[in-house]
Amino acid sequence: MSEKTYEVRTYGCQMNVHDSERLSGLLEGAGYVRAPEGADGDADVVVFNTCAVRENADNKLYGNLGRLAPMKTKRPGMQIAVGGCLAQKDRDTITKRAPWVDVVFGTHNIGKLPVLLERARIQEEAQVEIAESLEAFPSTLPTRRESAYAAWVSISVGCNNTCTFCIVPALRGKEKDRRTGDILAEIEALVAEGVSEITLLGQNVNAYGSDIGDREAFSKLLRACGTIEGLERVRFTSPHPRDFTDDVIAAMAETPNVMPQLHMPLQSGSDAILKSMRRSYRQERFLGILDKVRAAMPDAAISTDIIVGFPGETEEDFEQTMHTVREARFANAFTFQYSIRPGTPAATMDNQIPKEVVQERYMRLVALQEEISWEENKKQVGRTLEVMVAEGEGRKDGATLRLSGRAPDNRLVHFTKPSQEVRPGDVVTVGITYAAPHHLLAEGETTAVRRTRAGDAWEKRNAQPQQGPGVLLGLPKIGVPEPLPAATGGCAVN
Repeated sequence: MSEKTYEVRTYGCQMNVHDSERLSGLLEGAGYVRAPEGADGDADVVVFNTCAVRENADNKLYGNLGRLAPMKTKRPGMQIAVGGCLAQKDRDTITKRAPWVDVVFGTHNIGKLPVLLERARIQEEAQVEIAESLEAFPSTLPTRRESAYAAWVSISVGCNNTCTFCIVPALRGKEKDRRTGDILAEIEALVAEGVSEITLLGQNVNAYGSDIGDREAFSKLLRACGTIEGLERVRFTSPHPRDFTDDVIAAMAETPNVMPQLHMPLQSGSDAILKSMRRSYRQERFLGILDKVRAAMPDAAISTDIIVGFPGETEEDFEQTMHTVREARFANAFTFQYSIRPGTPAATMDNQIPKEVVQERYMRLVALQEEISWEENKKQVGRTLEVMVAEGEGRKDGATLRLSGRAPDNRLVHFTKPSQEVRPGDVVTVGITYAAPHHLLAEGETTAVRRTRAGDAWEKRNAQPQQGPGVLLGLPKIGVPEPLPAATGGCAVN
């Protein structure tokens, strides 16, 4: 009897990506194997890990489920599971609209998936189980990481904010912090496996400590990461301006392996709109944080999220956003046209902005940010950077004879392929010769190649038989966003 195969389709934020790695680990622990590349639903188990933040998320889900219905009819024993934020939100309607779904599970009980699949198979009826609170911290579950050299590490789940455009607190629950010792133990275990870069993950990552009564817990955690031998790069996402304190800035600047990179969601530059969004900071406070960050780390690259056309936004409000962008000099920005998200307070607000107005403002903002991104990237020309080689970052690498990777500040760098072997996870030293708005080029010779334990880990993993493609990340791409983009970071957007 051949082994059963599985496929996980992931939509939304980094938290969902992390959860999907856990789902893959759970299924493999239960005896399933990854479906071959290009299976496109031709697996014994297909799991949808959904997002409720993205526009028309339900239509996209039901469209995909509809395409699987005839496949399931032709394949006795095939199972379909739906989890994530949309499952938590629409628990009572999924099996009504798509009765061929076998399992519906929520954000708090992903560890139950194998049991629910088996129960559905034995009882021959759909299993819908939605927990109202977290049953087990995701990082305590088995995992199948998608990278040999970089890893997500969850430090908290849930969110205590009440932003009027966001439904996440209702779906992920109140913030729950993980014990610092458990976080550090996981990081040390990852480093022992060859991981050299970790990203600390939480819906409001720098509020870490509120659940355990220590306002400086996050800065202490960053400093503790600096003591872990073999850990070369530490990043985190996403922080909230309300909780971004001076001790965090000091920890970033004084901890060598914490990278000079910050993703700080702005959402709007208008104080009136920020108030309507229930964002607890104002333009002056936001720009003040950026000034402090740059004073401590002059080379820091700062990115952001911005919503255009929030209900009630006037032209004057929008001009305040444009002013803030000019002052902030973001390396890049993920910009979104506001659209109604059912279940959020903003969905029923007066003065919803006409689509054509939102579109016109959006295009102006994108054009401004493109100009700034290019100007900021041009400042990198002539610099010598250490680049961690990445896998799959350069879509044209084969044709251009280049490799790609990330600089310490997370800028994407394409560099000329050196004569000696270079593996993902290794580190190269290159000189930047050209800048585009969303990437840098190093067209000269690579001045140094450092083979790393992370590269060894990648080589070891790829020497083993592969079971198929990795989790479909669904993360934002660098470049001009689509006219109606989905919210990057999903529930990680703050």
